[in-house]
Amino acid sequence: MQFIDIPTEQTTAITDVLLSIFSLYVINSIYQTGKKVDFAKTKIWTGAFALLFVAAFLGSIAHGIQMSPFVNYLIWQPLNLSLGLAIALFAAGVIYDWNHFNLPKKLFILLMVTGIVFYTITLIFPDSFFVFILYEAVAMLFSLVLYILLWRRKKFPGSQFMTLGILVTIIAAIVQAIDSLSLTIIWKFDHNGLFHLIQIAGLLFLQKGLNIEFKSRLV
Repeated sequence: MQFIDIPTEQTTAITDVLLSIFSLYVINSIYQTGKKVDFAKTKIWTGAFALLFVAAFLGSIAHGIQMSPFVNYLIWQPLNLSLGLAIALFAAGVIYDWNHFNLPKKLFILLMVTGIVFYTITLIFPDSFFVFILYEAVAMLFSLVLYILLWRRKKFPGSQFMTLGILVTIIAAIVQAIDSLSLTIIWKFDHNGLFHLIQIAGLLFLQKGLNIEFKSRLV
């Protein structure tokens, strides 16, 4: 096994590892806080972050290790599926909060099917990253609007941090979409590495928002 010798791919792989570690941290944090408060909500959000962990872990392998194009292609299949389902679960968690901690089963199934459809599209157009950006943008903008409305009503604890987490996630997605973007801070980071670092900050905002809401129902 040989590691990749391209500097930006190395930093992308390392930041993918960091993102996977922080995903595990967030999963444990919200599970410990939420399991006895609202297990349904806890399962939705830990599921979303677990899928993000899988995608980040596989991304570190795809970017960091030298392999044949075919093996790389195989690794991207569960990675893309994980991303598609993670975003679908994210939307499910948002709707669950908006709908007074309720998510109709048919809507949940529809969201999961949407994630699978996204993955199917990546099979048809494997080199079209725009498909993922569009899918994520729709889900994040939808989520942002709902949490802003919850924040304005001042009746949903943690909604301000959920809003900030989604805003940071949107910024991260914009950064990732700019292929020419790069920054050197001791090491050189391209748009993918910068995306991972920004997304970690978004994860921590989301973790705080979720934990605040869970704890508010313990009183």
